[in-house]
Amino acid sequence: MTHGIGIGIGAGLVRGALAGAAGTTALNVATYLDMAVRGRGASSAPEDTVEAIADSLGVEIPGDGDTEAHRASGLGALMGLATGVAVGAAVGATTAGRRPALPVVALAATLGAMAGSILPMAALGVSDPREWAVGDWVSDALPHAAYGLVTAWALDVMG
Repeated sequence: MTHGIGIGIGAGLVRGALAGAAGTTALNVATYLDMAVRGRGASSAPEDTVEAIADSLGVEIPGDGDTEAHRASGLGALMGLATGVAVGAAVGATTAGRRPALPVVALAATLGAMAGSILPMAALGVSDPREWAVGDWVSDALPHAAYGLVTAWALDVMG
């Protein structure tokens, strides 16, 4: 027995969060595959964003040298996971009780995930997307598209 509206916003949030976790795994696979194929290093944007957030709040990341850098790296990765789960939860809540077309959900999840990563970096001055080359946009969009597709598919499978 369900309580609330339709299948329930709460159930939509939970399904969306689970779908977002699956989508985040797909994003990570696409990113690491790109790194392996092209031989490129990891982006420093997540830890740079963590450091910018800490600076804006007037707090220091504990540790010196490598310890501080490793904490910022770990926090950056956790921030990415949280973004993926949160975007999935939002998509799940907004589609609760409805069955929008998979491509529509995939596009919404893709754009939500991209906004969730790009907007904080831009607001904090970590990166300026207006200066990105086409290749930079493609490198960012493809893993996020993998996120969107898997998130939408997982929501669809969960009903």
